[in-house]
Amino acid sequence: MSSTQCSDETVFEGRRIRVLRRRFELNGCTHTHEVVVHPGVAVILPVLDDGRIVLIHNQRFAIGQELIELPAGTLEQGEEPAACAARELAEETGYRAGHVTPLMTLYSSPGITTEHTHAFLATGLVPGPMAHDSGEQIRVLPMTLAAALDGIRTGRITDGKTIATLLYYDRFVCGAGAVA
Repeated sequence: MSSTQCSDETVFEGRRIRVLRRRFELNGCTHTHEVVVHPGVAVILPVLDDGRIVLIHNQRFAIGQELIELPAGTLEQGEEPAACAARELAEETGYRAGHVTPLMTLYSSPGITTEHTHAFLATGLVPGPMAHDSGEQIRVLPMTLAAALDGIRTGRITDGKTIATLLYYDRFVCGAGAVA
């Protein structure tokens, strides 16, 4: 199966995303596909000294719902993912991290977007003032890892990046699949 990119046409350009109409050849046929070009996301899993996870209630206007999520945000132009994670942690929760450690990366929906998610673990947390954006409606929600995992199981936690990061942390950092 061979693929050759033919051309990209910008259909829309916004503050954070761009939509392309991508024409390409695959197996001798020309196809058209819309692609959302996204600068990427950093998500951070903050762990308090007592082991609780710092999650947030975040009003998501795109879907008209408040979700329980890990703190996260879009990378600014030229910003390193770890710096974005630390910035978003402070803005959305008020906590500053003593240590920020990479956990994993994932593509949220590679069939339609280039969005690349970088997940980090934050420890050595120190409380401070929140400074979220004026368009954000956020409340901090610390909970045990067991409660967060139960929230995934029961459908209370439905945000994909949060689910993936929590399950990765439980399985590969805390659990039987942890790498020594």
